[in-house]
Amino acid sequence: MAIELPPLPYDAKALEPFISANTLSFHYGKHHAAYVNNFNNLTKDTPLASKSLEEVIVEVAGDPAKAGIFNNAAQVWNHTFFWNSLKHGGGGKPAGALLEKIEADFGSFDKFLEDFKAAATTQFGSGWAWLVLDKGVLKVTKTGNADTPLAHGQIPLFTVDVWEHAYYLDYQNRRPDFVSAVLENLANWDFVAHNLNKARHA
Repeated sequence: MAIELPPLPYDAKALEPFISANTLSFHYGKHHAAYVNNFNNLTKDTPLASKSLEEVIVEVAGDPAKAGIFNNAAQVWNHTFFWNSLKHGGGGKPAGALLEKIEADFGSFDKFLEDFKAAATTQFGSGWAWLVLDKGVLKVTKTGNADTPLAHGQIPLFTVDVWEHAYYLDYQNRRPDFVSAVLENLANWDFVAHNLNKARHA
């Protein structure tokens, strides 16, 4: 069964001025949509077509013969996760159990921010920066191109897309400014807290 492009969880202008409606129209309407179409074309009439994206990603990861399927499946999943990692009026500092866990595992929220910004800005070329739960411990990691923590046994909690198409129309080559703007103004800590709670009770 073909997958569909999931709707954005907010209006196209909701993330302005930090991410413009123009960027969203290209990033979501062109790039994300293309990954969906490519995935459906690559898996049509195959056993993979009946599986969830998560199942497909884990099954084909590391198989050179299925690199195209992995790349498109992972990019569909990563992008949907990224949109949910953002919200209007987000950013700042989380609270409750999430903040306690961040402070316990990183030493402080500021240290987490420092580590996350470093991962996002030093990812060479295209890729993603992540906050993940790895064997019960919060970690910051980064992946290249379409790679995703799902393929490495980690539980994603939050991500920032650092492919150029995520920020170039708004920030040109200023990736650090984009990453800071997301963390300070758009990070959806409620989504992150939900993911952490779900992982703890899985």
